[in-house]
Amino acid sequence: MEAAGCSSSRPPRRRRPELLPPAPGSAGPSRPYMPSLCTNSKNPSTKCYGDRFIPDRSAMDMDMAYYLLTEPKKDQENEGMVSPAKQAYRRLLAEKFLGGRTRILAFRNKPPEPEGMLQQFSAETQTSSQINPAKQHRKIPKFAERTLDAPGVVDDYYLNVLDWGSKNVVSIALENTLYLWNSSDSSTSELVTVDDDNGPITSVSWSCEGQHIAIGLNSSDIQLWDASTSRKLRTLQGVHESRVGSLAWNSSILTTGGMDGKIVNNDVRMRSHIVQTYRGHAAEVCGLRWSGSCQQLASGGNDNLVHIWDASMASSNPSLGHTTWLHRFNDHLSAVKALAWCPFQSNLLASGGGGNDRCIKFWNTHTGLCLNSVDTGAQVCALIWNKNEKELLSACGFIQKPLILWKYPSMVKLAELEGHTSRVLCLAQSPDGNTVASVAADETLRFWNVFGTSEALKPAAKTVHTGMFNSFSHIR
Repeated sequence: MEAAGCSSSRPPRRRRPELLPPAPGSAGPSRPYMPSLCTNSKNPSTKCYGDRFIPDRSAMDMDMAYYLLTEPKKDQENEGMVSPAKQAYRRLLAEKFLGGRTRILAFRNKPPEPEGMLQQFSAETQTSSQINPAKQHRKIPKFAERTLDAPGVVDDYYLNVLDWGSKNVVSIALENTLYLWNSSDSSTSELVTVDDDNGPITSVSWSCEGQHIAIGLNSSDIQLWDASTSRKLRTLQGVHESRVGSLAWNSSILTTGGMDGKIVNNDVRMRSHIVQTYRGHAAEVCGLRWSGSCQQLASGGNDNLVHIWDASMASSNPSLGHTTWLHRFNDHLSAVKALAWCPFQSNLLASGGGGNDRCIKFWNTHTGLCLNSVDTGAQVCALIWNKNEKELLSACGFIQKPLILWKYPSMVKLAELEGHTSRVLCLAQSPDGNTVASVAADETLRFWNVFGTSEALKPAAKTVHTGMFNSFSHIR
């Protein structure tokens, strides 16, 4: 009675709401409400994606999962007792019956496709990856794509008898005669033959525009020729006291190096052409290279020295007889002919020493420090940088494979080019930077597509060996 009286005086207790109303006709208690991962849209195209990180038991084959969990362990325990033939049979049997099913857990569908800005960004990213595919490793051919005979080339380490002009014409001196080979149409012509009193030709160099060519002679004279008209423009006399073994152009300035140790800047536009004289070498100057900025000149000599000359420090009064060098490097133990300025780092110079040195050295011409030294095991005759990659090609003497391609700065050998049977004397690079020409003491001129695919030179079906300039169609 007391309980009933109390209940009548209190307000009726409110029933706790159900989280999920019972389904019609169900008598059991209702389960807690679990929100659906599907949208409540009445659109029939709406998909149910679920949670892709939680395994879906309804999509799993439990028997298969149990087998995959237990059988590999049994196989490992009995592996030592089963013959190889039986192991192979089991593998084939599993592939046949399992059908490639190796996954234990099964998940729901993939996440929905991105929409709006995210979808647009994804499409742009995919398009960008298609436009810029991953860079492929290029194949470096180890054999020459063209070979021409070059009889009469002077086997002298200190001379520079090969050059490749900006108009795609190769010049090569064979004893007293200078030949021109046009790589665009493979035509050959004879530019000049000097007499025995002046010859042989000891150096050649194309001007920057590729129309004029300078020829250094054993008699100490320098001749300037117009290659387009085959006409001699002038002869520079009295510059040196003995043969001129190295030449380098800087706009209208022709820099010459002689056996007398002098380096002279000649302005070919002026009647009195000598404008600066550099004195620093005590022996023959056999290497000259202007930097890409034309502000620094590198010189190498038979006195084992490398000098860096700054154009801004040059004396404008030739009567002074000398100009102070910016740096002097005396680390080489033999003559230095091979010089090459780096195309991707303006203050980096590579130099190569002769037979008693055999090293390629790298110099910072701003600080004067030697950055690295690599022993090639042979006399270094010439060096050329790749214009597109960080690579360096060296020409060496008295080894089986004298042409070596190096990766910079690790100096790992990428390739050794085969073909020459004697030391390589000179190298020259095509205007597009892809092809390198080499002339060696084996009296062959070879073209190597070592830095890329060249359009100017088509690979020959067979090596060309003909007579000495037969009808001027080949360099022998």
